[in-house]
Parts: sequence; C-alpha cells; structure tokens
Amino acid sequence: VATYTLTNAVPLSPSVSKSWHRDIGRVVEQALVPHCSKKDHLYLLAGAIPSSVRVKGKVSVPETLWLAACCDGPERWSLGLVKKTDDENSLVDFTVGELENQLLSRVHLFKGSCGKDHQSQEKIEAILQAVSQIRSGEQVGTSDNQEAKDGGLVRKVAGIIATPFIKLLELLIYVFVELVKLVFYFLWLVIKRVCGTVLDGVCSLWNGVVSYLKAISMVLISIPYDVGRVIINIFLGFLEIVQDVASLTYRILRIPVGFVLHLAAFPYHSICAIPSVLKDMATGIGGTFSLVIDATVAVLHGFYYLAGHIVKRF
Repeated sequence: VATYTLTNAVPLSPSVSKSWHRDIGRVVEQALVPHCSKKDHLYLLAGAIPSSVRVKGKVSVPETLWLAACCDGPERWSLGLVKKTDDENSLVDFTVGELENQLLSRVHLFKGSCGKDHQSQEKIEAILQAVSQIRSGEQVGTSDNQEAKDGGLVRKVAGIIATPFIKLLELLIYVFVELVKLVFYFLWLVIKRVCGTVLDGVCSLWNGVVSYLKAISMVLISIPYDVGRVIINIFLGFLEIVQDVASLTYRILRIPVGFVLHLAAFPYHSICAIPSVLKDMATGIGGTFSLVIDATVAVLHGFYYLAGHIVKRF
C-alpha cells in the first residue's frame, strides 16, 4: 500500500536531487572510502527528515537530507552529514549521536554502537578536512556554473536553429522504419501464403494417397471372396455334370430291361400282340436314339456351362 501511494518516496526538486547525489558521491569516493582500511566494513545509511508540507495530503516533502557513515575497521570512526533542501550548497557535518537526536524516531542507526567507542580522531579530522575541500570546491563550481549559464544562451539559440533539421531527420528515420516494417510485413504475408499453398497441396496429396490405398485394400480384400465364389460355382457345375452322367446311365440301363421283359412276355403276347410289339420296338429304338442325342446334348451343355462360367469369372 505504501509503495502504490508513494508514501515511501522522497520527492526532491531536480536541482536539489542533482546537488545531493553529486555531493554525496564525492564525499563517499574522496573522503569516506579512502579512510576505511577494509572496504567491506564501511556502512552507509541515507534518509530524509520530513516537513509539514505534503503533496496531495500524503507524500511529505523532506526538510533535510542526511547521510550516516561508520567504518568498523581497526581504526573506527563515524560521521553524519546533513543538507537542507532549501539551500543546495549546504553540507553540515555532525556526529552520529547528534544526527540521531535530530531524527523524529530517535533510533540507533548502527547496530552495536558502530564507531561510537574508541574513535580515531586522526581519521575523523582527515575526513572532515576532505569534506571541507569538497565543500569549497562546490562553491567554486557554483561560480563556474553561473558562467556556464551565461554561455548556455548561445547553445539554446543553436538548438532552436537545429531543431527543424533534427525533426526532419527524425521524420526520415520514422519513414525508413515504417518502410522496413512494411517490407517485413509483406514478406510475412508472402511466406504465409506460400506455406498455406504448400500445406494445402500436401493435404490433397495425402488424401489422394489414402483414397488410393483404401481402394487397393478393398480390391485385395474382395479377391478371396471372388475366388471362393468361383470355386463354389465350379463345384456346383461338377455336381451338375455328375447328375447328368447318372441320368444318362440310368436311361441307357433302362432300355435292355424293358426289352428283356418284352421278350419274356413274347410267348404270351406274340400271337395277339405282334403289331403292338413292333410298335414298341420302333418306339424303343426311337427312344434309344432320342436318349443318346439327349445325353450328348446334356454333356455338351454341361461342359459349355462350366467353360463359360470359368471364363466369365476370370
């Protein structure tokens, strides 16, 4: 909640923020780090003391910015620096105890009273001398900045003159970027269309191959069925031939039996049945020839039916 309402923020004006970071950077690099023998034993804390001025009733504008430093090395020392936000050039040094008394919460900044006991006065004096040199250099730098502001008018005029050319260059760059994007978009469309066509062709080819394999499978499956039907028809034709041969044999064997019976009854019927005998003989002879002809025709018909059926199936 505090993050999203910015209650943990320290709002600073651009000039104060710039001078604070510049001064603290110089102090840390030129005064604090060189006088701490063990760099990993140098501890720094920074914060702000809020004022009664609040932005939208929530975010407090700081009244004072502070930095606390402690070196927990063989030669211990601690130091506090304070900058007023209404004075960019102010940078006042305090002891850590004096800085803790100025904080609203009256907290202890360092655990175990880092640097409070047995502090090296030589180190503290050297650090304060370096801070004083940085502070004096800041004042000189301020006058130099005034001269730089006077010479900044020429740069502003040059910037106003160069602005149209810069805008034109930005427009050309924008047009070039849009053209490159358009070319890449066109290439993407072409590649997409080509890939779609290739995929459609592959799908059509796959469907054709599947249909062809399906048709071949159906034909291969139907071959045993057709062969079975042919074998059954051949067997049925053979049975018809056997039936025809049996019928022919029966008819041939029936002729002598009738003739013998007629001869056996000849003494009884010979006298009064001569015309009838002659008639029966003629009928028997005609029947015999008729049976021979029928048998021959039946045999030929059976072979013709079998041969035609086999040829038709194959």
